[in-house]
Amino acid sequence: MTDAQNIRPLTSLRFFAAMWVVIYHYWPKLDVAGAVPMVVEKGYLGVELFFILSGFILCHVYRTSVEDGRFRYGSFLWNRLARVYPLHLATLLGMIALGVGAGLAGFAIDANILSWESLPANLLMLQAWGLAPQAAFNHPSWSISAEWFAYLSFPAFAWAALALKDRPYLAVGLAVVFLAGLYAAFQALAGFPLTQATIAWGALRIVPCFALGCALHSLWRAKPAQNRLAAAVASAASTGAVLTMSAFGAPDALIVTGLGAVIFFMARTAQTGGEVLGQRPLVYLGEVSYSVYMVCVPWKIVFVNAASKVLQITDERLPLWLWLVFLGSVVPLAAASYHLIEKPARARMKLMADSWESRRPSAAQA
Repeated sequence: MTDAQNIRPLTSLRFFAAMWVVIYHYWPKLDVAGAVPMVVEKGYLGVELFFILSGFILCHVYRTSVEDGRFRYGSFLWNRLARVYPLHLATLLGMIALGVGAGLAGFAIDANILSWESLPANLLMLQAWGLAPQAAFNHPSWSISAEWFAYLSFPAFAWAALALKDRPYLAVGLAVVFLAGLYAAFQALAGFPLTQATIAWGALRIVPCFALGCALHSLWRAKPAQNRLAAAVASAASTGAVLTMSAFGAPDALIVTGLGAVIFFMARTAQTGGEVLGQRPLVYLGEVSYSVYMVCVPWKIVFVNAASKVLQITDERLPLWLWLVFLGSVVPLAAASYHLIEKPARARMKLMADSWESRRPSAAQA
C-alpha cells in the first residue's frame, strides 16, 4: 500500500487545479480580442477537482483508523483546522486592511468587500452555509468553508465507504449517479448550476465531489494496479478527455466525473511506482497550491489597481506582457505566504496538539 505521503502525483495535481481557478479569475483582466476560450470559462471546476481530491486523500489517510476504531474526531478536526485556518485568517485580515486602507486613501472599493455583517460567518468558516449575507472579504475562502463542512461530516463519508468497501465498483457507480442526479435537481430547483454556487449553497456543492473522491479511493485500494504503462496511458487519456470536454463546453457533470477519473489514474501511477507528475518541483508547487488559491484574489485587487494607476489604464484590462507578469507573480507570492504563514502556523498548531496530548493521562494512569 502506498502511504499518504507518496501519492505525489495528487499533490502536484493540486497546483494545476489552483492555476485553473486563477486563470478563470484573471482572464477578464487580459486585454485581448475574441471570445474567452471555453476551457478558461470552465475554470470554476478547478474547485471541484480540489473537492474530489479532498475526499480521496482523507479516506487514504484516515479510513483505516476509522475501520480499526482508532479514529479520534477531535484530533482529526484540529489537524484539518491547522491545515486551512491560519492562512484563511491571514487573508481575511489582509483584505480588511486592504479595504480600510483603500477607503482612507480615497480609492473606490466594492462595498461587499467590507461587509461587516458577514464577518462572524467568515471567522467561523461558515460563509458557504448560507450564513453570510454577502460574498465578502477574500471570496475564494467560501470553498474553505465548504471543506470545513466536509471535515465535520467526514465520519459519515468514511462509514459509507466502509459499508461498500467490498463492492467498490458499486460505490463509484452510486457516487456518479448521486452527482449527476443532484446536479440536475439543483439546476431545476435553483435555476443555476450547483457547480457555480458559492456562499449560498457552497456547503452542498462539496458533497457529491467529496463522496466521489471517497468512492474512488475505495476502488483504488481494493483493486491495486500492476501495469505502470497502462496507468500512465490512462492518466494521459483521462486528462485529454477532460481538456477536450472543457474546450467544447460539455456538461459540468461529465467534466467533474472526468476529473475523478484523472485523480484515480494519477493515483494508479503512484501504485505502480510511476513518476507522472511526481517530480519534486511539481510536488513543491502542489504544496503551495493552497496559498496560490487563497492569495490570488487579494493579489488581483492590488496588482490591477496599481497597474491601472501607473499606466493610466481606464478599463483595468492589461496588455499581454503585463498580464503574464501578473499571472506568473502569484506563484512566488504564494510561496512566500506558504513559508511565512501557512507552514509555520500549521507546525505551531500541531505542536500545541502534541503538548495537549502529552498532558493527557494514559489509560493505565486513569
